[in-house]
Amino acid sequence: MKRLLREPLSWLIALFLLLLWGLPHSEALFAWWFPRLERPLYQQESFWRLTLAHLWLVASGTLLATIVGVGGAIFATRRAGEAFRPTLETLAAAGQTIPPVAVLAIAVPVMGFGATPAIVALFLYGVLPVLQGTLAGIESVPASNREIATGLGMGPWRRLWQIELALAAPVMMAGIRTSVMINIGTAAIASTVGAASLGSPVIIGLSGFNTAYVIQGAILVALLALICDRLLERVQRWFTGYAE
Repeated sequence: MKRLLREPLSWLIALFLLLLWGLPHSEALFAWWFPRLERPLYQQESFWRLTLAHLWLVASGTLLATIVGVGGAIFATRRAGEAFRPTLETLAAAGQTIPPVAVLAIAVPVMGFGATPAIVALFLYGVLPVLQGTLAGIESVPASNREIATGLGMGPWRRLWQIELALAAPVMMAGIRTSVMINIGTAAIASTVGAASLGSPVIIGLSGFNTAYVIQGAILVALLALICDRLLERVQRWFTGYAE
């Protein structure tokens, strides 16, 4: 119990849950803080629902980025795909250079309003760290390990799964972790195209000059990012211990 109380992650989760429960009952506090605002507390949607919707967007975008990024990196590190590596890296980098708002503006006429265009934007923004992390991880595997695996009679797929990806996992996880952090912040703009997220109070607050709304949404997004970062750090440490 003492060890749990000393862990920052436990306090972050407790604070986040306390805010989710307490914010709907904090109208008096924000009314005192912002006396000129007629509606100082965001009440259009439940903060619990917005959190779940935000997590769904981040998970969907990151999952797509992970599938494409890891798959592209594996292909680029095989003999048949070496020539395509510069193209893959350029395409992934180009996805991050396009502003998310521009991606949403292009995607909405084709896909309509809602979560789908937001997930596309998150995928484009999250694929580069995954691709780079997987490339770096696979390339860091010593050639001697591959030779030993071949000497033991392992086929290409078994060697890839049990040797290369297993040893590359910590570096790959670092790329996925970066992707998640990027997407948690970027998902906040999903509300501009009708998708529910913790960015809803922020967007409505900015458009209505309501600073209280902005603060309520921004605090929750920041805490969620810290919690996810701590959780993924633990997963990365576990992979590091496994690889060693």
